[in-house]
Formats: sequence, C-alpha cells, structure tokens
Amino acid sequence: MEQKNKVRIGITIGDVSGIGPEVILKTLADNRVLHYCTPIIYGTANAINFYRKQLALENFSFQVIPSADQAQPRKVNVLNCQEEELDFAPGKPSAATGTLARLALLKAAEDLKAGLIQAVVTAPIDKDNIQGEGFQFPGHTEFFTHYFDAPESLMFLVADKLRVATATGHIAIKEVASRITPELLIRKLTILDSSLRKDFGIQKPKIAVLGLNPHAGENGLLGTEEAEIISPVIEQLKAKGNLVFGPFPADGFFGTRSYEKFDATLALYHDQGLIPFKTLAFERGVNFTAGLPVVRTSPDHGTAYNIAGQNKADETSFREALFAALDILKARTPLV
Repeated sequence: MEQKNKVRIGITIGDVSGIGPEVILKTLADNRVLHYCTPIIYGTANAINFYRKQLALENFSFQVIPSADQAQPRKVNVLNCQEEELDFAPGKPSAATGTLARLALLKAAEDLKAGLIQAVVTAPIDKDNIQGEGFQFPGHTEFFTHYFDAPESLMFLVADKLRVATATGHIAIKEVASRITPELLIRKLTILDSSLRKDFGIQKPKIAVLGLNPHAGENGLLGTEEAEIISPVIEQLKAKGNLVFGPFPADGFFGTRSYEKFDATLALYHDQGLIPFKTLAFERGVNFTAGLPVVRTSPDHGTAYNIAGQNKADETSFREALFAALDILKARTPLV
C-alpha cells in the first residue's frame, strides 16, 4: 500500500569506484520503491549519469535538487555534494572518490540532524581513503555514534529473524579480551534488548550471548572470561527479568542453528558475529546501527572493487537496507 506521507530517505553514494552506485540505481530503478519513500541520493549527478549509461538503465530518471527540503515525491532526487565534476573509474579508488564519499556522508548526517530527512542508508565506503576533515573513524557505526552524541551504539546485523549484534566493533583482535568487561556487556545487552522492543516490536526479547574463547572456555581450561565476566552479567540481567542466555560456544551455536531459538545473538567481536551472519544471509543482510536517536542502515557488503562497473552486483542487500530503515521508522513512529 502506498504511504500517504512519504518519508525522505537519504542515500549516501559511498565510494563511487565501488558497487555502491550500481546497487543504488538498480534498487531505485524499480519505480515501486517510490510508492514508499522519497529517496535523496547524496553524491554527484555525473556519477549517477555514468552508471545509468554503464548499466543501460535508459528509463531511469532523476532530478537534481539544491537542498533536501526541495525533494520531490515520486522522483529520484540527487543532491550534488561537490561543485566540480568527479573524475573516476570503476574499480579504482582514489583520493577524489574518498573525498566525495566523505562530503556525501557529512551532508546527509547534517540533514538528518536537521530533520530534513528521516533516515539514512549508507552505501559502502573505503575506510582508508574516506579519512579526512570531519571523518576520522574506523567506520560508519563509530561516525554516527559520535555525530549524534550517542553514549553507546551497537552494530546490529539483521536478515528476517536472524539478528546478530557485536559487543565490540572495528578493533584489532588482540584488543578484544581487554575490552570485554561487565560494564560493556551490560550496556550492549541493554541497547540490544531496547532495540528489539522499540525497532522490531518484540515485547519480551530472548537473547543469546556467545562465549569469547573456544568451547566457551571449556570450564576454564581454554579461558576464564566466561566464568569471571560473561556468566555473572547474564545472571545479573536474568535477575532483573531479562531473557538472556549463554555463554554459548560460537561454532556449535551456529552449526546447530541454535540461533533460531532466540530473537537475537550477541557476538563478542566483529568476525565472530559477521562471518556466520554473512555465510547465512549475505545476499539479504542489513547492517543497522542500534542505540542511536536516528535510523541508519546499510547493506552488509563492502565496495567490491573487483566487480565494480561490470553489472554484476546484486542489489538485494541494499534494497533490504532501504526497507529495513522504513520498517524501523514505522516501528518507532507508527503514524509514518
């Protein structure tokens, strides 16, 4: 059903030498998307034109707007984030493509904070070449957490009923164990429980927590973090009425599909959660930053320079990210 009051969704173009523009255009080329939202691509018109021709999307049309408040419903809107025309080539990231990605992200964040757009969907960036004034972060999650003054956030991967969050994010593996503290786990589990209730409509969430060590420590033989840190936190939250269980050995937990018994799973570090998630749901997975006062989603893949410009990129994850943003907005504000 077409929404009467279409929300404005900001879409950051990401690194234009990657597959971001391709998955954006393939998603928005289906005019049915325009029944649900008014999309605004933050980037440059010349990059959109380039990929429109590259992908042979003759019927794809858009209009350039001077500001987000000038966006027109039932149309794809493009907001130029730099005046000069961008010189780029698919598969070849550069300082120039990183600069555009940064400018697009900063402008979209500014408009999101000002209420000119209601959510943002971010296309993949190159975490190296985007670094510069206004963006000196390991990734999108850390940037949005800082920009919106959130005391804490949570990287939350979702695909239908498979939901995996990470207690730590973009940090070196050698730092993980020292970061796993009772205080951190309580904060992350509190955000996860709140998001499941507020953003996904689950009234009494059931959450699994993975162990840090192989076999969840094997009763202290392979590590003591489970007994000394993780289990006491779980018991503390259970005593308050939360449905939190674990710690579970990560390999067996996913291998036996035990995640199906829970509304979400908290992994303790990036790859512990993202490797099984992407193995199970790469084509349709969505990265959602939980714990923010705003809605930000993205596809669960990267720039994929090796296939950029070849019409090989699958837009499913980006499309799912767009509709996940709409669903979360609706859950937070039922009148949307």
